[in-house]
Amino acid sequence: MEKKQQDLSYFVSFCVEQYKHAKQLTGGEAMALLDNYGVLDYLVENYEILHTQSHQWILEDIDEFIHIRQKQML
Repeated sequence: MEKKQQDLSYFVSFCVEQYKHAKQLTGGEAMALLDNYGVLDYLVENYEILHTQSHQWILEDIDEFIHIRQKQML
């Protein structure tokens, strides 16, 4: 696996695990929620910026991203 792809995979996995624990979700619930709102694509597309931030900042950013997407879906 190419280093960049491996780094992306580790980063997305880290974010999913952090979000899962913070929100007390199962792995399946977290993946479904993040996938439903396009968070996984967002994490990959913005990796260069996001991977330099703290896990708390990333969790807050994910919550904000989901909130915006929820409003757009109304």
